[in-house]
Amino acid sequence: MLELNKENFDQEVLEAEGYVFVDFWSQGCEPCKALMPDVHKLAEVYGDKVKFTSLDTTKARRLAIKQKVLGLPTLAIYKDGSKVDEVTKDDATIPNIEAMIKKYY
Repeated sequence: MLELNKENFDQEVLEAEGYVFVDFWSQGCEPCKALMPDVHKLAEVYGDKVKFTSLDTTKARRLAIKQKVLGLPTLAIYKDGSKVDEVTKDDATIPNIEAMIKKYY
């Protein structure tokens, strides 16, 4: 999983070609941290077709708001720089996340 920040987000996500998965999380988000090991496993399974990245929103709050991330956890898929799908908050379960990835895999 590629760690995103304010400096590399545009280049790695918005200017990237193809599919990019972004895990928006924060240190204070317990559900985010609970999902993380399983999300890393999904990255191992699907990482050859989808670029997996994560962004700690604590360090990039304005960026998260600009991307319309209003609650955590939020896991999104971008295609050629545009957000095409996301699961958020209570819907952010591993089966839902995997189903979303499979739609674009």
